[in-house]
Amino acid sequence: MTRSDLVATLAERFGQLTQRDTELAVKMILDAMSDALARGHRIEIRGFGSFSISRRPPRVGRNPRSGEQVVIPEKLVPHFKPGKALREAVDARLPVDPAPPLASAVDAA
Repeated sequence: MTRSDLVATLAERFGQLTQRDTELAVKMILDAMSDALARGHRIEIRGFGSFSISRRPPRVGRNPRSGEQVVIPEKLVPHFKPGKALREAVDARLPVDPAPPLASAVDAA
């Protein structure tokens, strides 16, 4: 689902809101969440999940073209941890007969 899909779905579901009002509300919510994360705050939405900032330590990588070593600096990245209700809702939608794992299919051939 894209941002515009979310706006369209909410506008349909809540007829009293115009498309423009819905777009503004979604933009304000996402901006507020982005600002909070940028300031180092944690966001928790009960039943959905939590957003936090994780630290990726510096490391040495390789340039795929030249093979030369490159130092990759430390980064702060957003991290999402789904809540129990979201995990259970997604799990309940699993297909009854899932396809076999790729390794099993390769071994059988």
